[in-house]
Amino acid sequence: MATHNELGKKGEELAIDFLIKNDYTILEKNYRFLKAEVDIIALKKGVLAVVEVKTRSTDYFGNPQDFVNPKKIKLLLSAIDYYVSEKDLDVEVRFDIIAIIHQKNKIKIEHLKDAFLSF
Repeated sequence: MATHNELGKKGEELAIDFLIKNDYTILEKNYRFLKAEVDIIALKKGVLAVVEVKTRSTDYFGNPQDFVNPKKIKLLLSAIDYYVSEKDLDVEVRFDIIAIIHQKNKIKIEHLKDAFLSF
C-alpha cells in the first residue's frame, strides 16, 4: 500500500476514535454511492454528521481542510441525499471535516463542524 494510502487509513482510524470519545455513534465507514465515498457517517443527539477526513503529514502546502474541493462537496451531497432517503431518516444533516496533521509522533486533530453548507 502506498504511503499516502496508509496515512489516509490511519487518519480515518484516528477520526473514528475521536468521534467515539466525543459521544458520536458511528453508523457507516467508507459509505459508497455511485462515484462518491463518504469517510464517516455518525450520529449525535439527532444530528447526522457527514464527516470528510483529510490527513496530511505537513501543513506546508496548506491546511488539510483546504483540500476539500467543490467536486468532492457535490459528491458528498448526492451520497447523503441518497443515504437519508434510503434509510428513511428524519434527522438534521451536518457536513463536517476532521483535519489531521500526523507528523512524526505528533498528531493534531481539528474537528470543523458545519464545514460547508448543503444549500
